[in-house]
Amino acid sequence: MADRDTLPLPLEVRDRLAELELELSEGDITQKGYEKKRSKLIGAFLPKAPGKGMDPSVPHERRTPVTPGSSSRYHRRRSSGSRDERYRSDVHTEAVQAALAKQKERGKMAVPMPSKRRSLVVQSSMDAYTPPGEEHIGHQDTSSGSEEEGSMQGEGTPTSSQGSINMENWISRAIHGSTTSSTTSSSSTQSGGSGAASRLADVMGQTHLGKSENHSTPPDVTSYTTDSIQVERPQGSTTASRATPKYGNAELMETGDGVPVGGRVSAKIQQLVNTLKRPKRPPLREFFVDDFEELLEVQQPDPNQPKAEGAQMLAMRGEQLGVVTNWPPSLEAALQRWGTISPKAPCLTTMDTNGKPLYILTYGKLWVRSMKVAYNILHKLGSKQEPMVRPGDRVALVFPNNDPAAFMVAFYGCLLAELVPVPIEVPLTRKDAGSQQIGFLLGSCGVTVALTSDACHKGLPKSTTGEIPQFKGWPKLLWFVTESKHLSKPPRDWFPHIKDANNDTAYIEYKTCKDGSVLGVTVMRIALLTHCQALTQSCGYTEAETIVNVLDFKKDVGLWHGILTSVMNMMHVISIPYSLMKVNPLSWIQKVCQYKAKVACVKSRDMHWALVAHKDQRDINLSSLRMLVVADGSNPWSISSCDAFLNVFQSKGLKPEVICPCASSPEALTVAIRRPTDDSNQPPGRGVLSMQGLSHGVIRVDSEEKLSVLTLQDVGTAMPGALVCVVKPDGVPQLCKTDEIGELCVCSVATGTSYYGLSGMTKNTFEVFPMNSVGAPISEYPFTRTGLLGFVGPGGLCFIAGKMDGLMVVGGRRHNADDIVATALAVEPMKFVYRGRIAVFSITVLHDERIVVVAEQRPDSTEEDSFQWMSRVLQAIDGIHQVGVYCLALVPSNTLPKTPLGGIHLSESKQLFLEGSLHPCNVLMCPHTCVTNLPKPRQKQPEIGPASVMVGNLVSGKRIAQASGRDLGQMEDNDQARKFLFLSEVLQWRAQTTPDHVLYTLLNSRGTIASSLSCVQLHKRAEKIATMLAERGHLQDGDHVALVYPPGIDLIAAFYGCLYAGCVPITVRPPHPQNIATTLPTVKMIVEVSRSACMMTTAVICKLLRSKEASAAVDVRTWPPVLDTDDLPKKKPPLLYKPSNPDTLAYLDFSVSTTGMLAGVKMSHTATSAFCRSIKLQCELYPSREVAICLDPYCGLGFVIWCLCSVYSGHQSILIPPSELEVNPALWLLAVSQYKVRDTFCSYSVMELCTKGLGLQTESLKSRGLDLSRVRTCVVVAEERPRIALTQSFSKLFKDLGLHPRAVSTSFGCRVNLAICLQGTSGPDPTTVYVDMRALRHDRVRLVERGSPHSLPLMESGKILPGVRIIIANPETKGPLGDSHLGEIWVCSGHNASGYFTVYGDEALQSDHFNSRLSFGDTQTIWARTGYLGFLRRTELTDASGERHDALYVVGALDEAMELRGMRYHPIDIETSVIRTHKSITECAVFTWTNLLVVVVELDGSEQEALDLVPLVTNVVLEEHYLIVGVVVVVDIGVIPINSRGEKQRMHLRDGFLADQLDPIYVAYNM
Repeated sequence: MADRDTLPLPLEVRDRLAELELELSEGDITQKGYEKKRSKLIGAFLPKAPGKGMDPSVPHERRTPVTPGSSSRYHRRRSSGSRDERYRSDVHTEAVQAALAKQKERGKMAVPMPSKRRSLVVQSSMDAYTPPGEEHIGHQDTSSGSEEEGSMQGEGTPTSSQGSINMENWISRAIHGSTTSSTTSSSSTQSGGSGAASRLADVMGQTHLGKSENHSTPPDVTSYTTDSIQVERPQGSTTASRATPKYGNAELMETGDGVPVGGRVSAKIQQLVNTLKRPKRPPLREFFVDDFEELLEVQQPDPNQPKAEGAQMLAMRGEQLGVVTNWPPSLEAALQRWGTISPKAPCLTTMDTNGKPLYILTYGKLWVRSMKVAYNILHKLGSKQEPMVRPGDRVALVFPNNDPAAFMVAFYGCLLAELVPVPIEVPLTRKDAGSQQIGFLLGSCGVTVALTSDACHKGLPKSTTGEIPQFKGWPKLLWFVTESKHLSKPPRDWFPHIKDANNDTAYIEYKTCKDGSVLGVTVMRIALLTHCQALTQSCGYTEAETIVNVLDFKKDVGLWHGILTSVMNMMHVISIPYSLMKVNPLSWIQKVCQYKAKVACVKSRDMHWALVAHKDQRDINLSSLRMLVVADGSNPWSISSCDAFLNVFQSKGLKPEVICPCASSPEALTVAIRRPTDDSNQPPGRGVLSMQGLSHGVIRVDSEEKLSVLTLQDVGTAMPGALVCVVKPDGVPQLCKTDEIGELCVCSVATGTSYYGLSGMTKNTFEVFPMNSVGAPISEYPFTRTGLLGFVGPGGLCFIAGKMDGLMVVGGRRHNADDIVATALAVEPMKFVYRGRIAVFSITVLHDERIVVVAEQRPDSTEEDSFQWMSRVLQAIDGIHQVGVYCLALVPSNTLPKTPLGGIHLSESKQLFLEGSLHPCNVLMCPHTCVTNLPKPRQKQPEIGPASVMVGNLVSGKRIAQASGRDLGQMEDNDQARKFLFLSEVLQWRAQTTPDHVLYTLLNSRGTIASSLSCVQLHKRAEKIATMLAERGHLQDGDHVALVYPPGIDLIAAFYGCLYAGCVPITVRPPHPQNIATTLPTVKMIVEVSRSACMMTTAVICKLLRSKEASAAVDVRTWPPVLDTDDLPKKKPPLLYKPSNPDTLAYLDFSVSTTGMLAGVKMSHTATSAFCRSIKLQCELYPSREVAICLDPYCGLGFVIWCLCSVYSGHQSILIPPSELEVNPALWLLAVSQYKVRDTFCSYSVMELCTKGLGLQTESLKSRGLDLSRVRTCVVVAEERPRIALTQSFSKLFKDLGLHPRAVSTSFGCRVNLAICLQGTSGPDPTTVYVDMRALRHDRVRLVERGSPHSLPLMESGKILPGVRIIIANPETKGPLGDSHLGEIWVCSGHNASGYFTVYGDEALQSDHFNSRLSFGDTQTIWARTGYLGFLRRTELTDASGERHDALYVVGALDEAMELRGMRYHPIDIETSVIRTHKSITECAVFTWTNLLVVVVELDGSEQEALDLVPLVTNVVLEEHYLIVGVVVVVDIGVIPINSRGEKQRMHLRDGFLADQLDPIYVAYNM
């Protein structure tokens, strides 16, 4: 603020300022008050901020007075629930605003706003969006998206165009910088769902200017920006030109890998990264070990935290309970007395919704009707011999809130019949919030009869037959209507048995716990009577007084005063139903005036509503009131309602001493109540406590931090005849010190005695013996825990600071949910959320409680506004309570579950949140700020020298991890094909010796044979193709030919044709006719990269390649010549080509890896023959065998099995194209069964198709004769970690059809060696081990038991093939590793590929991948590096040669592994956790971007569910992987790209995300 001396201020203003300074120095005014008044005085003379028309005359906040006339405004103000206005506190609002202003000074970073798909933004008003195509970039920026001192490129600071805001206002309102631009939530069609085009202005402001003298005002982020803004150039921007950041509007942004990426996503992520670079809370020193080396930080107590220093407290005794002689011996006796002595005296007056008296129940009628009810229940239910209810049984009372008379008659009827009434709410629907738990209570109480009124009975939901259905979780009930006209008169000689009050149970009051369970608190008849006596004495009740009751009469204060104590004293109760209060909040005050009532029982919300509505009322006179009982006076936030009420109504006759807050709980009944004294000199007790102190459980009256204080009012002294003490809230009930907060306990006759049927819980609550400091009990009588937190102050006054149920312990500090609600509501809530519809609870994530705030959003608030509000709430809570909010969610209005009286049902809301069925419309997660107990990032140790490793392994008895398959050389078998070096020779030999032996059979989707090839047919077709290549293609030896065929026999013939012609074939998957745009470019790329001289294909594909769609996707003019093999020449070639050198190229194998890289490898003739021989031996393949193959035949092992093995081994291959399974999912298994096949090969996608498609058809397949009992091996061909869940569910599903569970196994291959492992016919079954996932992250393998926490099942990837040697090496040092160490799998084998085929000649990569040597140990062998991490483990099993069997376990690709927090994570592990977390997540993929973990989930459900997934995904990754998710992206099904082998293409997905191409439903940026 400018210094006042430099301003020309008028004299009177200077005088006033001097006075203010004097007041401040003498302590008459607080610093804050001083500053406020001072800024008000000089605000008018401040220079106006640039670009803002300031009008200093506008007051701080305008509140329109609401009048009863404007009832529509009324409803909007108050359709809120019962937790309502307890939280109003102007002082607190100011504190919150000041805290926010403080945060502003610290200058926080901008929070990136989530982006939503347009369809998801249903409720937002549309004017906040810029329509597509109209988004301007540059100076027309309407966003308030600048930071700190204005943007760099001379953009100046866009300021709000809403004029009339004075300095005071923006100081109090401005929060950190701002959020992102106002258009970010728009999702135009072309911008793919992430907001307005290239809004990078948000990021530009984040480089601080040197010492720029830039006075432009911070933007007012709270106001709505409408017009575009004139921007002034800040004075400092000339100095900044050289510091221009890289992220300008014009420049592209670079990703972490230096890949340029344009677009908003990148900008937002950059913004998020910048936000997260803020310094965290101070690091903690100590750790505890979480049963492994992962060290989770444990919050150490801060040595400077406040500790309790007071003396030990003494138990406070209430005054003596003075029993008056004419007090009745029991409540029934009282009823009998008044019913007979003064039957005309009014007992209860009920109101209709217009506030007119509906009905007056006199004491005479109450007595007669209660007797009638008692008689009928006891005698008219069941038979004479077997009555349905006997004295002592429990019966339910189900009465609506607007019918207290019927309830009263039924209640007293039960007391007279010696039954135990259990009053509950009316079940409105079958799925009421919490209704099931009420049912459990009724069931456990053995309730069989429910009493209800006529009207209520008619209103209950009925089935078609008119029966009342059984509610969920409820016992079977007989509904009994208590209206007199339905009951028979008791005989003259019948009379109820009226005894003195004894230890029998009088009634059971239900109580809902924090977790939603419902307990029944039993109250004995003696306790009931004593409680009425104590209330009569402390409230000074006398006969025939009139009392107005607004509270629920079925339980708690409403029941005790309005139904029980009133009858003891023959008082007249005026009952105001909740429905009337909703229509006319002043009704209770009007009734007090009308009936000159002496007492009223209300809650603070009733006082607040009356304040809002009283403006028009002339003739209010409250002088008759001697006591105004505030039932929720124990809520710390009720004080402001009491003060405000007194302020307004003192002029209408209300005396200050009349307001009597009380504290009560279902267990202890009334704990304390302020007595209505005539001595108005004695002011009520006040305590202004430091929130910081409270969070450590101590009482500190004045705090330096004036902002975070809690003001409490006393709730009077203990009840007559009671003893009150305060014990530590957890552990042994030890007495607190005088300056310590604890749980109040009461010792008195007038408390509940047990939780019905729960002896354990009863003992902990109703039979507590508080101990003093030496451990001795302070009393021989048991105390009851009240569930209230507080302390006993001077003069025995009780103060309540909160409830045990609302307690949240975060990082060792206690916070009360109510306080958090109050702070959230103090952030100008009326615009964006409904008051009283906020739920605050904690959930446990990663060993600590995390705070979740859920609020109902107003339908008219825009995305932008709500997001603004949310980010302000986060800071307010951080500023006031010094605690982070883990998740803040806004839900559409009226969607939170409600309690019967309209409040929010907390436990149900929490349940919905955890189940992911809350359906929020806005979510902001802040795990980065809240989670401070993550393990320390792993520090990589300096590498150990080679010798030490050898010695270390020797000492620990570990062998070097190496293994090999059987030796090819020593195996003697009658393998005729061995004598040929080339496959083309083997085919010619077979065509001569066994010409008619069928090698291939192709099936169509109906399961019939589409075509087949015998040896001689294949030979002849190959010859013709060779002729065609020579004549039409004019190809030379060694030219490359691309074979573009669907899976089938043409492909095989074309392959051998190429070999016969001396050409090098490359098999290419044909473009998908329905998806040419995405599949054709891949074909083109392979053709170009492989340098193919010509293409061979079928006539159909030829047409496709020349179609219009094709020319739109690629440049068709640059294709090499295309040969159509459907039209073959008749003559055979003059001479078949015979290769001279077996090390020349046989074929090229191209494939796209999971990281999205296209890689081609060279296979020589030697390698090809060795490969076929290895498979022949492993699988024992002979001409007499049949093998079913359902695979893609384009690369890797799939191609070899489809095209090559049959020619080499002579067995018959039954070919089943996987695409046919989409038409007929059972095709593959039916073929296996029909041809009695013993060995079959498939891919994961095929297995998944069968599991999903045939899951419900196993019975019908069995009846069709499907039998899989002959299958010996079913091998999944893959290049990844075995998908154990899929193989197991497949085995389980088809076990009934005879499939042996051990038959299913997997193979493993990679680019450098197409098949390393393959489960053969002989040899031990595949084994499964469980490893500790946390050890894997540290590159260690630790075996654990199945089902232990953090265990990960890994299945062996098949047996190592003959002729293959494997070693596990350290990928960094290239040294050999010991057994059970995680390292890279290196392979040495005759069928290794001989190198990559690349255009670029990337030699270094080539030699490293194909010709690596170990750095020590065996340094001679040449190894190929697979690029996969895995480990070897010696098992107890023996292999064919009698040796112990070595199992290879593949963990994951090195390229895919993510380095986070110094540890190595495999995406699949995180994805598995995420998919498990919610039923609607069908698929998931994760990747990293600049150290942020991005999780993409596919949603199978309505878009409304999208936001439910954000907290669940964040929770599960934190819990199971100790990682914080940076960005959660929710997309449609099928967005995550998958290659032909069914592997996720995470890098493609990442590029698509960063380039804004995913059209996500929702993107959440976690803070």
